[in-house]
Amino acid sequence: MVLLLNEPLNQSTNSMYIKSIRIQGFRNFQDTTVEFKEGVNVIIGHNNAGKTNLLKSLSLILDNKTSRRLEVDDFNKNIPFSDLITIPPKVTISLTIIQSPGEDLMSDDLITVAPWLIALQDPYTALLTYTFFLPESEHEEYQQEMGKVKQDDRKDAWIRIKHDFLRKYVVKIYGGNADLQTTADSDSLNKFDYQFLNAIRDVERDMFTGRNTLLREVIDFFMDYEIKNDKAKAIALKRSEISTHKLTFSQGAQQLITQLRNRMEKGREHIMKYAEETGASFNSAKPEFDGQLSEVELYSALRLIISYSTGIEIPATHNGLGYNNLIYMSLLLAKMQVDINGDYLGSNAKVFPVLVIEEPEAHLHPSLQYKFLKFLHSNSNQKARQVFISTHSTNITAAVGLDQIICLHGRSDGSLNIGYPGNVFEDSTAGKNAKAYVQRFLDATRSDMLFAKNIILVEGIAEQLLLPTLAKYKAKSLEDSHTVVIHVGGRYFEHFLTLFDSTKDHTIHKKVACITDRDPARKLIGSSDNHKKCYPFEVNEDTAYEYSSHASSLMTKYATHQTIRFFSQDSNYGKTLEYELMFTNPTCPLLLTDSTSNQDELQKLIKAYGEKKDVAFIASNNMMIKSAENDRILKSLTACKAAHWNSDSKMKALLAARYLNSVGKGGNALELADKLEQNLIANPTVKFDVPQYLTDAIDWTCP
Repeated sequence: MVLLLNEPLNQSTNSMYIKSIRIQGFRNFQDTTVEFKEGVNVIIGHNNAGKTNLLKSLSLILDNKTSRRLEVDDFNKNIPFSDLITIPPKVTISLTIIQSPGEDLMSDDLITVAPWLIALQDPYTALLTYTFFLPESEHEEYQQEMGKVKQDDRKDAWIRIKHDFLRKYVVKIYGGNADLQTTADSDSLNKFDYQFLNAIRDVERDMFTGRNTLLREVIDFFMDYEIKNDKAKAIALKRSEISTHKLTFSQGAQQLITQLRNRMEKGREHIMKYAEETGASFNSAKPEFDGQLSEVELYSALRLIISYSTGIEIPATHNGLGYNNLIYMSLLLAKMQVDINGDYLGSNAKVFPVLVIEEPEAHLHPSLQYKFLKFLHSNSNQKARQVFISTHSTNITAAVGLDQIICLHGRSDGSLNIGYPGNVFEDSTAGKNAKAYVQRFLDATRSDMLFAKNIILVEGIAEQLLLPTLAKYKAKSLEDSHTVVIHVGGRYFEHFLTLFDSTKDHTIHKKVACITDRDPARKLIGSSDNHKKCYPFEVNEDTAYEYSSHASSLMTKYATHQTIRFFSQDSNYGKTLEYELMFTNPTCPLLLTDSTSNQDELQKLIKAYGEKKDVAFIASNNMMIKSAENDRILKSLTACKAAHWNSDSKMKALLAARYLNSVGKGGNALELADKLEQNLIANPTVKFDVPQYLTDAIDWTCP
């Protein structure tokens, strides 16, 4: 057969797509609906959130190559006991298929789903429903048998279902309104091309040779491709040129067969002699050698190799597993292109190719993950109509947009939360700006927030470096509680909180603690200038200024929120992390790291605090380096009249202010984290107290 390509092989983007799937009673899905996008859908979530189960649900309707029967453990077990012993458990999976904008209503898509339509208006909507159930004729016996089960003996109930009733369960796939129970015909279902690559796969098992069906079909389809895809040539000319190629091959193949026969002439006489002696020749008939060699038969002689620029060639089976997976997936995409071509397969051609990949990161280096996802994202409407990918890889989430991500998150009560990060932002200028910021921000490292069970958002790198260690001082493990610390690069918390606000639709419901500095500020009353940072001991001390605190409004706003809290330093004494560390630990030598400047001065101040000296003593003895900032600190502390500022708190504030002005952010935090880690295993240990606001954040996130 001659395949002629009159149009490009790429499919039109104007076509139907799978809009949603509703899963009832299957594994960890009690009754959950998941919405999909056209093109690429990336499904993420923590372990056992249901990613694999979601892909399996798709296959129960779309995959015609595997059994659709289920086992007893495929039922959702979270069924009230009273229901379990009276109503046989069942699984129902409904797939909604919807018209894409601009789709040609005379397309093969509409013809395929026409019997399944539940809405005729634009856009049309079709419905496929898989159900695995016990026929009603068996219900009476079921109830009698389950009546023998002791109260709340769920294990016995499921064992009886497995041994006595599972074999009587039936599978049905209905098209259209499921209540009408109209069975979807197999020919139409076969128009779906469901290709699944699971996480544990061995592509070398398929072997990259022409003996393999996959490679053989791809080779046959793309043979004489330059002729078939030349739109400038008439069909008759294409057929003539391809026929000429076939004739040339046939003639050359016949010459090879003749050469083989000639080389076998003498040997054939000996072989035939043995045939006569054994009686294989009778009635003047005897074995002979002859043959023909077709193109298809010769495909088996071809093997896929890897050719390097150095001239070295190796078989693909000797290549690395990751690269072979990429090659295999590229062959699979080529095969999907073959399967949808009506000129090549006629009425057997597929209409709706679906590619499903489970954890592509299992065999791919991070950079290859990124490149592969970018390729799929740009080619999803060309080879595979829709692509569904489950993953734990932050590199993959970084390669796609927020709109392509679906997040499965299991709640503590066993229910499932489905989040759609791309749908949570308001359709306003502010909302669009926030979405764009988050999209740019979610690189391979920060995408951890989409996978973790709990999240701690911080303003900068210092908190991110120190918090895991500080949690250990409170006998907590952020790793064990699946909590990640993400610095958001400034005070942009609410951009990210939009993703996790459980009071809004489509959000991801996780515990989120936001740690922000108190950072008091002031400006002259009536001035048009912005507020400038000040020290806690300066707040409300000069009536010429108006004062503000960054954290107060946010802490109040989220004080009663179910899943989001803000934590900051004390409203009277707090300023920043570094300030708070020294204020809480005014005699701790661990705080002085190699990168801390003014160490001699700080050591003298620490000693003076231990000796119960006050600010006046420090000033009168010139124990601080002379500078405008130090003069401001001493002057402000001396003048401070607020009742809560006693001699002890003023000395701690003096130390904290000097420490704050003597450390950098990242470098000091890294050194301090190392010293604190070493202190945890030292004997004896140096006393170190975690600031209260950080303790509260850790305790709330990791109870």
